[in-house]
Amino acid sequence: MDEQNTHSPTLEQLQQTVHNWITTVGVRYYNELTNMAILTEEVGEVARIMARQYGEQSFKETDKGADLADELADVLFVLICIANQTGINLSEAVARNMEKKTLRDAKRHAGNKKLT
Repeated sequence: MDEQNTHSPTLEQLQQTVHNWITTVGVRYYNELTNMAILTEEVGEVARIMARQYGEQSFKETDKGADLADELADVLFVLICIANQTGINLSEAVARNMEKKTLRDAKRHAGNKKLT
């Protein structure tokens, strides 16, 4: 394993790590609909931090100490659970999605004056 991979696991490695954790510590996967609800909840927690840290809302006392990195990791964890239980290889899915975006948006963003 090269130096980069010791610190940055691949998506396949993350999917395997999550699967190993679920089947040992977590006992089993929640069903897909439960995981979708949990994913929505976790995205809401990210939105809460973003609205306070980068938006106009102020932090409440109970919001202090919220960790954006930890909440993003929670989103990724549940997303990986959903991918695992539905048989999706995220590396392959991301590669296909990037190809689609590149073909579709090759000139679209470069010509968007709002982005300059």
